[in-house]
Amino acid sequence: MSAIKVDRRALRDGFGRDEVLDLLAVGLEAIEPGSLVRRALTDNACALRAGRERVMMVSIGKAAVAMARGAIEALGGSPRRGIVVAPTDVVLPREAAGLDLHVGGHPLPDSGSVEAAAAVERLAAESTEDDLVLCLLSGGGSSLVGAPIEGLSLVDLRETIGRLLSGGVPIDETNVVRRHLTRLSGGRLARLVRGRLKTLALSDVPGNRPEVIASGPTVPDPTTFRDARGVLVRRGLWLRVPPPARWMIERGCRGELEETPKPGDPVFARTRFCVLGSGDTFLDAVALRAARRGWSVVRREGPLAGEAREVGAEIGRELRRLAKEAEAPTIWLAAGETTVVVRGRGTGGRNQEAGLSAALELSDVMGASVAFLATDGVDGPTDVAGALVDGGTVRRIRAAGLNERAALDENDSHLALRASGDLLMTGPTGTNVADVVVGFVAPR
Repeated sequence: MSAIKVDRRALRDGFGRDEVLDLLAVGLEAIEPGSLVRRALTDNACALRAGRERVMMVSIGKAAVAMARGAIEALGGSPRRGIVVAPTDVVLPREAAGLDLHVGGHPLPDSGSVEAAAAVERLAAESTEDDLVLCLLSGGGSSLVGAPIEGLSLVDLRETIGRLLSGGVPIDETNVVRRHLTRLSGGRLARLVRGRLKTLALSDVPGNRPEVIASGPTVPDPTTFRDARGVLVRRGLWLRVPPPARWMIERGCRGELEETPKPGDPVFARTRFCVLGSGDTFLDAVALRAARRGWSVVRREGPLAGEAREVGAEIGRELRRLAKEAEAPTIWLAAGETTVVVRGRGTGGRNQEAGLSAALELSDVMGASVAFLATDGVDGPTDVAGALVDGGTVRRIRAAGLNERAALDENDSHLALRASGDLLMTGPTGTNVADVVVGFVAPR
C-alpha cells in the first residue's frame, strides 16, 4: 500500500506547511496496518506458528481491511473462514474475496453492529480445539461490534454511549461502561473461542492498555459493574442515561448478571495479545526523519489527554515560547486523544477544536505552525482529518467576517478553519492510532 497523503490543495499557503505535511506523510506510512501485520506474522515474537491447526480470522476496526490483507499475504492465502467488520461498505481486495464483510456503526453502534457481533459469535462457536483464531483489532471496534447485552435495547445502549461521548468522558472510562453493556467486550469473545486465540492490535488509546483497545474482547477485564456505575456517577451522567441501562448495571452490581472474565481466568491460558503499533510508532518515524534533517525534536511527556480546547491552548503557548527561544528548526510532537464537551450547535471535531484554540495563542506569531491530525482521517462528524494552523490563522478567520472566539464557544471550529484555509484532508486512511500533533518552529 502506498503512503497516505494529505491533500495540499485544501490548504492555503502558510509558514512551515510543506515541512509539517512531509512529516505527517512519514508518520502515516509508518502505521500502515498491512505492513505491520505482515511483519508481526513473519519476523518477530508475535509470529504465527499454526502447526497443524487451521486458521480462522476475525478483523474488526477502522483498519480491518488493511490488517486482513496483511494477514492473508503473510499466511499465503485466505484462512479457513474469516470475517471483516469495517465502518464503511468497501470492496474487499481480490485476495480477501473469501472473507465475509460486515459494516457496523461508528461512533455509535447500529443494527449492522448487532449483525456483525452475531456473525463473530457464530464463527467463534464453530471453532474447535484444532483451530487457531486470529483476531485483528483496531480503533472503532467497540462500536462496530457493539451489540447490547441481553435485556438492553440498542436504542438505550446508543443513548448511553452518546451521553458519554458528548460529555467529554475519556475513552478509557467510556470503555469501562461499554465492556459491561456489550456482548463481546471485556474478554467475552475469548470465552466463545474453543481453540487457540491470538490477537494483533493497532492501538488508538493512551497507554496501549489491551482492555481499552476496542474494549478488549479477547483479554481479561480488570473492571467491574461497580466501576461502570462509578464512571457514570462521577461524570454526572447516572441519572441522564436511560433507566434500562442503569437497571442492568445495578443488576450486575448485585451479582445477578455474570461479570466479564477477570485476570487469572483459565480461558486466557490459550490466548496471546500483541500490540503492533500506536501513536508512538507514528512519532518515532517522524522524530527519526526530523533528526536526519538536523532538526531538534521536542516530544511531549505522556499522552495527550483532556479537553481539546484546553490542550490546544497549552500547545499553542508552548510553540509560541519555542518560536522566541529556538536556535534551530525544531519539531514538537505528541500523541493521544483529547475530548470535546459539546456546548454549542456548531460542527467540528477534537482536532479542529484543539487547532482553533492553538491558533488563538499563536495569533501573529511568526515562525510557528502546528498540525492536529486524526490518523483515521475522520475528525468528528466531518469529512476532514484535522487542522494545520499558524500565526496567520486568526487573521484569515477575521478577514472572512467570522469571530474565532465565538466559533470556539459554539463548537464551530470547522466553519472557522474552512474560512481560513487550514483544514487537513486525507480521506479515510484505513489506519488508526488516535490523534497526533506535529508542530514546527524555526528561528526568526
